[in-house]
Amino acid sequence: MDVAELRELLSPEGLRLLDEVGPIASTQDVVRTVSRLRAAGHSGALVAAVLGQARLRAKAVPKFGDFAARMLFTPDGLEQATRLRVAALHAGRFDEAGVDVVADLGCGIGSDAMAFAALDLAVLAVERDELTAAVASYNLAPFPTAHVELGDAESTDLAAVGGVWLDPARRAGGRRLDDPSEWSPHLDWAFGIARDQPTGIKLGPGLDRDLIPPGCEAQWISVDRDVVELVLWFGAVARPGVARAALVLSDSGPAELTAEADSPDAEAGPLGEYLLEPDGSVIRARLIGDLARQVGGRMLDETIAWITCDSAPSTPFGQAFRVAERFPIDVKTLKRELSARDIGTLEVKKRGVDIDPASFRNKLGLRGSKPATLILTRVAGERVALLAERF
Repeated sequence: MDVAELRELLSPEGLRLLDEVGPIASTQDVVRTVSRLRAAGHSGALVAAVLGQARLRAKAVPKFGDFAARMLFTPDGLEQATRLRVAALHAGRFDEAGVDVVADLGCGIGSDAMAFAALDLAVLAVERDELTAAVASYNLAPFPTAHVELGDAESTDLAAVGGVWLDPARRAGGRRLDDPSEWSPHLDWAFGIARDQPTGIKLGPGLDRDLIPPGCEAQWISVDRDVVELVLWFGAVARPGVARAALVLSDSGPAELTAEADSPDAEAGPLGEYLLEPDGSVIRARLIGDLARQVGGRMLDETIAWITCDSAPSTPFGQAFRVAERFPIDVKTLKRELSARDIGTLEVKKRGVDIDPASFRNKLGLRGSKPATLILTRVAGERVALLAERF
């Protein structure tokens, strides 16, 4: 989307059409809608703007739910935007710390600022890109305590704010920027701000851990088993005694594993009847050992993030499997054994072995009717294939 498209959208006709069209997800819907709108006499530019935004609204539903139907988006802004239920937890940190004015520096389309304002916190939302700032202004219009400024995060006057939220821009032109020196604002500048203000810095979950400064709380967050972000918390919004945290959000609600530091691994031991695959947030936070001890398990192998147990583990911090059979990783053997068990739908999971799951599955020539899970991994250094079922 460019400025001309935004002007089309923000016209009375554009907003009316956008509400009329609603979210559009399929190509067939796009074709039918374009034909109908053009036949009604609407300009090509207006139709393109409305259809592009309608598709973004459909894509935004998993992050924003019903709120997506009244928001505007840019492609990069939507990609980096915080999910609404995650943003609400971020806002709660500042509220509980007694921060009444938050500067959202690099606010993007305004998703976190919306959550702050929903708790009646005053929000100074700063965005340097003119188009994105205009979109944020539209999204924040229903919140009287939020104010959007077009400007650079690094030159913003923070004298009147009580806390800072930073989500450095890590995408440009649809491309992910892997080098922190290319982010806006720079990570070193963000850490400098965090020395003086209660601060939360949202980053990608795969951030090089060597870049995490001492003295902060590093919280990895997963939503429905997908690790979506890492937040570094400083000052009053960081929790005393917590340096590593894995927060898991699912339909069952939030669950969190915390520690003062990376946890030492549990000892490796023999394969039990059950396997536990730790949630990605637990792996990223390096709290696998604590989880193993919590469920009474042991490591499957010293170098692999699988936990094995003799009794069924019950935990929100991983997926459990019951091991039915153990085989060598041999295509001929597995093809015969899976055929004998009438397996036709096979989930292949691998860790610690250099195998492409999709290619490996194709070699097995499955024609049965039953589902199963095949785990390709190592046990005490030995490459094994474990036939299992989700527990």
